[in-house]
Amino acid sequence: MIIDSHQHMMLPTELQIEKLEEAGVDKAILFCTAPHPEKARTLSALQGEMSSLYHILSGSGSKEDTMQRMKENIGELMQALHKYPDRFYGFGSVPLALSLEDTVHWIEKHIVSGGLKGIGEFTPGSDEQVRQLETIFQALAHFPILPVWVHTFQPVTLTGIKILMGLTQKYPKVPVIFGHMGGYHWMEAVDFAKSVPNAYLDLSAAFSTLAARIAITELPDKCLFGSDAPYGEPWLSRQMIEFLSPSSEIAEKVLGGNISGLIG
Repeated sequence: MIIDSHQHMMLPTELQIEKLEEAGVDKAILFCTAPHPEKARTLSALQGEMSSLYHILSGSGSKEDTMQRMKENIGELMQALHKYPDRFYGFGSVPLALSLEDTVHWIEKHIVSGGLKGIGEFTPGSDEQVRQLETIFQALAHFPILPVWVHTFQPVTLTGIKILMGLTQKYPKVPVIFGHMGGYHWMEAVDFAKSVPNAYLDLSAAFSTLAARIAITELPDKCLFGSDAPYGEPWLSRQMIEFLSPSSEIAEKVLGGNISGLIG
């Protein structure tokens, strides 16, 4: 089975399914989203959609506003999962800066009870927000294995990536997906994942095809095909994996086998 392990909610959902069919992809893992860039047809329209994302990354808004937005986004996600259970899995959002008790409660209520397969995408806007992920890691000790997906391209710094690496080593039972395989710092991410069993690499928005080729060759069991749709195209992302993989067997792992094992 071919699984696109990283897509954001697109509207309408039928557009998302159309792209899956064009790419020959069986299922996708959907992540919550604030902007909907698929609606944009001009640069100014795209800038309008992305302004909401920049607002979130800047840390603007109260904790209550953030929690309400996440609840609404998860509700939107669950509607798509219930309507098309044969095409989608889901990862759900969890707020940072909650107490451990409140974080456990959130994961139980909004992630586990809904049958979601993991948590994320976390997009830390500062090194301090990366450090706040430790409460998430601590809370996950109360549940069966749930992977954590963390954005590691800009605005996350190399310092932030190293903080995440430390947490990954400190909590070896938590699978950690390094989203976009570290961005500019992909060599550090690949080197780290080679020696740390619970570290995985998302290949969506890879820094270059060279980076993706090295990752697939060095870590065929830890690389995950993802398109980051609507920011990327599933068809092109699948073609990249098939072109760069040293063998069809490795391509099958990266295109679905690895993520299938990770989410059970």
